[in-house]
Amino acid sequence: MVTHGRLSFCILYDKNTTFLLQRQSIPLTKQVDYYSNVYEQLTQQVEASRLQKHLSKSIFIVVIGSNDIFGYYNSLDLPKKNTPQQYVDSMASSLKVQLQRLYNNGARKFEIIGLSPIGCCPISRLKNKTECFSEANLLSMKYNEILQIMLKDLKLKNKNLSYSYFDTYAAIQDLTQNPSSYGFVDVKGACCGLGELNAQFLCTPISIICANRQDHIFWDQVHPTEAATRIIVDKLYNGLSKYTHPINMEQLLAL
Repeated sequence: MVTHGRLSFCILYDKNTTFLLQRQSIPLTKQVDYYSNVYEQLTQQVEASRLQKHLSKSIFIVVIGSNDIFGYYNSLDLPKKNTPQQYVDSMASSLKVQLQRLYNNGARKFEIIGLSPIGCCPISRLKNKTECFSEANLLSMKYNEILQIMLKDLKLKNKNLSYSYFDTYAAIQDLTQNPSSYGFVDVKGACCGLGELNAQFLCTPISIICANRQDHIFWDQVHPTEAATRIIVDKLYNGLSKYTHPINMEQLLAL
């Protein structure tokens, strides 16, 4: 949990697939375990009403799912065991359990980040002759639809819960379909990398780096540049209902 004055931000990132395939991050379940342990310790140190008052003003930001989609299409076993629909249903179901755990331990405000058009990342375009990999995009859309239904259901069952859902898919699509409107030139390639689309290898000290990173939407194989991220964050914070619903983050903070 990152605390700024009286407001806290608890940011949770991608879950089990990332850990199992790349060993780069802690599974979501374990992250919530850690938070629950801290919560229990705080209940012994801080008056219950005071603790709940603080937590009710805190924002729990959940950025999750993209590595699960990458994992599905890069795995030989997962597509055999799960249809795309079964897989995204499982993702949403798993997330719902963890969000409920957070709510049970004091969380009341959630900023939930939907999946982007993952098939349009540079590394995904390599699968389809530099065009967007439609199968991955379809899976992202399916998950986002289920996620929004799940969030509405969670809200119905937990009256004090508030959330803002950010449509990352729509935000990124705007950038890739209308690049000149935002000052971008290259929507397909990575700024930092090697090989076709600069996306065949990770960004390393020996990588080729584009002359002007402000021209690019993507920094490396999968991550947006700072220029793209600034635009995305602005839409997340006080964007129109096209991108955020039922409220944006600015409105969530004001509750």
